[in-house]
Amino acid sequence: MLVLRTVRRTALSLRKPRCLISGQNGLPIKRRTFVSIGAFSDGFLDLATALPLPPSLPPYSTTIILCTVITRIVWTVPFSIWAKRRQWRAEEQVLPVLEALKPVVSKKILTEMKTAKVRGTKEELQAMHSKRMKAILGPRRDELFSEYRCRPGWTMAIPPLTQLPLFMGMSVVLSRLCQSPTPFDSESFFTLSTLAHTDPTAVLPIALGFITFANVESSRWFITDAQREREKKVQQWKADKAAQGHTVLEPQKIIKSTLRIVSVGRILVALMVPGGVVLYWVTSAAFGLVQTWAMDYWELRRRRKLPPPAYKTKNKTVAA
Repeated sequence: MLVLRTVRRTALSLRKPRCLISGQNGLPIKRRTFVSIGAFSDGFLDLATALPLPPSLPPYSTTIILCTVITRIVWTVPFSIWAKRRQWRAEEQVLPVLEALKPVVSKKILTEMKTAKVRGTKEELQAMHSKRMKAILGPRRDELFSEYRCRPGWTMAIPPLTQLPLFMGMSVVLSRLCQSPTPFDSESFFTLSTLAHTDPTAVLPIALGFITFANVESSRWFITDAQREREKKVQQWKADKAAQGHTVLEPQKIIKSTLRIVSVGRILVALMVPGGVVLYWVTSAAFGLVQTWAMDYWELRRRRKLPPPAYKTKNKTVAA
C-alpha cells in the first residue's frame, strides 16, 4: 500500500496544471467547471489506495471492476426495473382494453360501410376498414398509455439514455488516468501488460465483442411456447404480405442487425484504447449481459403465472 501511495504521489507531482493566462496582467487563472475530470481521477486513485484489498488483488483493476458493478446496480438497474414495470402495465391493463374494443369497433365500421354502400375490391375494402380502425383505436390507445403512464417511447428510451452519461463519464475519467505519467503503468491485469497500454493479445477486445453479441442474441433464450407460436404467426403474416408485393418493415430485425455490427465495431475500437478503459467496457458489458438474463428470467416467470389467453369459437370462448 505504501508503494501505491508513493507511485501515485510521484505521478500527480509530474502532472502540469492546466491554466489560462489572462490577457491584462498575465496572471494564471483557473478554468471554472462544475466538477473537473481531474477531481474524479484523483478521487478514483484515493479510493483505490484506501480500499482494504488483499495484497493478491491488483488495486486499480479491482477498483475499476467494483466501481463498475456498484454504479450499474445503483444507477442503471433501477431504471431497467422501472421500464419493465411500465411494460407490464401496458401488457396487463392497456392491451386487454384495446383487444376488447377491436371487435366492437370493427362491427361498427362494417355497419357504416354497408350503410354508405361503399364499393371496391376485397383488398380495397380491407385497406379502408383497417385505416378506419387505426383512426379510431389509435387515439384511444394513446389515451390509455397516458392514463396508465406507460408510453412505449419513454419505456424504451429511458434505460439506454440513463446508461450513456455513466458510460461516457467513466470512459473519459479512466482514459485521463491512463495518460502518462500515471500509476496505471505499474499494474498489469490478465492479458494487459499495463493498464495504460492497449491489450497486446486482443483477448479483452474480442471478449467485449462476444459479450455484446451474446447480449443481442440472448433475448430468445427466455421465451415461452406461446410467444414462439405468436412469432410464427407474425412471420407467416409478413411472408404473405411480402408475397402480395407489400413492403413490410421489421424494426426489431433492423435493430438486431445494427447491434451485431456494433459488436464487431466495439472490438476494433477496443483494440486502440488503453487497457483500463477496455477493462471497464468488458466489466460493464458482462454486467449488462447478466442483467439481461435476470430481467428475461423474471419476465418468463411472470408469463408462466399469467392465465392462458382465450380465443373465440363460433359458440363459446375456450382457453388456449
